[in-house]
Amino acid sequence: MIKSSKILGRSPAAFALARSIVKAAPTDASVLIIGESGTGKEIVARAVHDRSARRDAPFVALNCGAISPSLAESELFGHEKGSFTGASSTTMGCFERAHPGTLFLDEVTEMPLAMQVQLLRVLETGQYHRVGGTEQLSVDLRIIAATNRDPKEAALAGTFRMDLLYRLAVFPIRVPSLRERRSDIAYLAQRFLDELNHQENAAKVFSPTAMEVLEAHNWPGNIRELKNVITRAYIMADHEISIEPLNSGRRSGSPELKQGFLKIPIGTSLTHAQHALIMATLDHYSGDKRRTALALGISPKTLYNRLEQFRKAPNSAEPA
Repeated sequence: MIKSSKILGRSPAAFALARSIVKAAPTDASVLIIGESGTGKEIVARAVHDRSARRDAPFVALNCGAISPSLAESELFGHEKGSFTGASSTTMGCFERAHPGTLFLDEVTEMPLAMQVQLLRVLETGQYHRVGGTEQLSVDLRIIAATNRDPKEAALAGTFRMDLLYRLAVFPIRVPSLRERRSDIAYLAQRFLDELNHQENAAKVFSPTAMEVLEAHNWPGNIRELKNVITRAYIMADHEISIEPLNSGRRSGSPELKQGFLKIPIGTSLTHAQHALIMATLDHYSGDKRRTALALGISPKTLYNRLEQFRKAPNSAEPA
């Protein structure tokens, strides 16, 4: 996997994003990063951290949408030995591990409401205690949060606290989709190819038509999708990298949601049907994962695992 803490791009949108990072980094203000899946929100968070006074302290990331409500408190605050079944030793949580650096809360709008209350209290007081503990612990760190949803809509829907939104969005940063910065596609593709060539000590090149194919695609998975396409093509190529035409839209026979009913055509793969059903049910219950899992007849843990799979490989869950 290609990793970079640098903001890539030469488009006006990329430069505007870089300016926001430069402005936010030297302060200690909470940052809320808003953008579609795959746009590089964690890269933005790391760039803010790397340019801040806390750069030499830890950067700890937590995906709020991938932990079950029953484990959320322990993940954030840690727990004492014997505080619950399986707690065989005292364990530090994300707050303790990030001190005095940066805690990155990805998909923060997916955090259970009960945990939102506790998070708000810690942000206001700087104090907390581990699960099962009585010792009051103090923390000094910066919070950077991210979401692929409209946080105000989530607050109005009752799934995200408005007071927590105000606390987190002191300095909001919007990350543009790849569709909004098409002039960066060729530049990004070449950067990813250069990094792969450096890693493999190779000198592969794009075919004359490869860039035309890349620039014609709509990139619903954004930079993550572009990176995956380049990596797959790189692995398959001997020297010249060819890119097969990519389907920018859904096929006419893809699952369709209309008036509360999900229509799944015969021939739809099980993966795509499962993705459509889970996301439609989650939307029906306004993001409430507990009610969604109950309606689907699966455990909350299974639901969280499926959502994490979709997040890591969004294009594998979409029809070709």
